[in-house]
Amino acid sequence: MAYIFLDESGDLGFDFSKKRTSKIFIITCLFAPKKRKIEKIVSKTHAELKKKYKKRGGVLHAYHEKPITRQRLLKRLNDSDCSIMTIYLNKERVYTKLQNEKEVLYNYVTNILLDRICTKKLIDINKPISLIASRKETNKFLNLNFKNYLKNSAINNHKLKLSIEIRTPFEERSLQAVDFVSWSIFRKWQYGDDSYYNIIKQKIAEENPLFP
Repeated sequence: MAYIFLDESGDLGFDFSKKRTSKIFIITCLFAPKKRKIEKIVSKTHAELKKKYKKRGGVLHAYHEKPITRQRLLKRLNDSDCSIMTIYLNKERVYTKLQNEKEVLYNYVTNILLDRICTKKLIDINKPISLIASRKETNKFLNLNFKNYLKNSAINNHKLKLSIEIRTPFEERSLQAVDFVSWSIFRKWQYGDDSYYNIIKQKIAEENPLFP
C-alpha cells in the first residue's frame, strides 16, 4: 500500500480587487510508502508545543504555528521516506472559462498531479494506493464528482487500484504534514519567501506551473 496526501494553498477566487484573493493557487501531494511514520512526525511535533498552544483540538496548521514549530516538522519530513509533487497556478493566466468552472479546474489540476506521479513511477502503481484529500470547511470542490473523476482517470490511464477518501486534518493526522508542505511552497510563489521551502526542497520530485 502506498499513500498520497493532498492539500491546497491559496484560493480559487478570481476577483483580484479583493485584498484577500491570492495570485497563486497550489495543489500539493505528499506521498509515502507508510503513513504511520508521517503520523509520528505530526504527533511528535505537536507534543513539543507548550500547553497553552495545545487547545486547538490537537491539529497543527502551518499558518497559525510559530516558526520553530514549522521548522521542526519540515525538518522531520526532510529526514523521512516521503516525496512531494506540486502544481502551482498563476491565477491571472487561467482561461476565463475555467475561472467560471472552479470544480472542473480543481479536478483537472489534481488529475494532472496523480498522472505525473504514476508516469514518473514515484510510487509502486502495481500495489493498492490510498489517496487522502484534505476537506476544508469552505471547500466545495471535494465531492463525489471529484472522487469519481479521479478514480476513472486512474483506472483508464494507469489501471490503478486506487481508493480515495476526503477527511479533515483532525481525522487524518498526515494531512497536517502536507498542509505544512503546501503552505511552505505557497509562501515561495506568493510572497517570495523560500525560507521554509528550502527545508524540504530536496524532497520535491516535481514542481511545475500550469498556465505559465
